[in-house]
Amino acid sequence: MTGPLILFALSLATVLGALIPGSPLGEPVLFAGALATVAALFLLLRAAVARRAQGRVPYMVVDGSNVMHWRENQPDLDSVKRVAGLLKRQGYVPVVWFDANAGYLARGRYMGPRPLARQLGLPARQVFVAPRGTPADPLILSGAEALGARVVTNDRFRDWVGSHPYLHRPGVLVQGQIAGDSVRLMLS
Repeated sequence: MTGPLILFALSLATVLGALIPGSPLGEPVLFAGALATVAALFLLLRAAVARRAQGRVPYMVVDGSNVMHWRENQPDLDSVKRVAGLLKRQGYVPVVWFDANAGYLARGRYMGPRPLARQLGLPARQVFVAPRGTPADPLILSGAEALGARVVTNDRFRDWVGSHPYLHRPGVLVQGQIAGDSVRLMLS
């Protein structure tokens, strides 16, 4: 972005110099400077748009309590780890939500976000646990909507369709499965 900015400044200075009364720079220099200024402005805008687009992070919210049952219908954190790993390799930032009882199901004890994040190989800021007595589903859906993200789950969230119209958008829910060593997500 520095190059277009320098080009813009130099071409604008040329135009301003040509506009000074009594300047030895003539109309051809004024015309060329104006053309260069417009071109530099175009390059500046294009660089700004590209820079802004790079700042967008493609999040994918993972219903951890659902995904942990994908292999043989047994609670297994490795299933969530494998799905999160696949999402990372595909360029997504996985954000994983669990019900409060996920640690009990997987390890026989309560596990908060930090221990779960360690098990999944994710930063703790990407792993959330619903408070005890609160279902994770509305938190998952609200988080996905806030991030503009899709949700990896085999759940249909039928109880939450009325209060979360985000579910009506096509492709919001991404189903998947784990068979043997392969993870398959139905991304479209």
